[in-house]
Amino acid sequence: MSFTTLSVPQNEFLESHMRGTGVELTVKQARATYGVMNLRARICELRKAGLNVQSRKNYAGAASYRIPSRDVTGSRAFKFA
Repeated sequence: MSFTTLSVPQNEFLESHMRGTGVELTVKQARATYGVMNLRARICELRKAGLNVQSRKNYAGAASYRIPSRDVTGSRAFKFA
């Protein structure tokens, strides 16, 4: 298995990588590409921090997550940066 070694905390990386970029990420993609073993837990933490994380089922039936540029209060300020 080949993945990118992260030099920042996973929450900070996920927020900067996904927020406002239109990137959608599944559990399998997060594990294989970035080494995030428990994406669901990281998504839960991002939601508790106030980010508006959207989820949907993709064509394969797996959950896919994305983060719009604005959080639940309408701010564009980063939470984990």
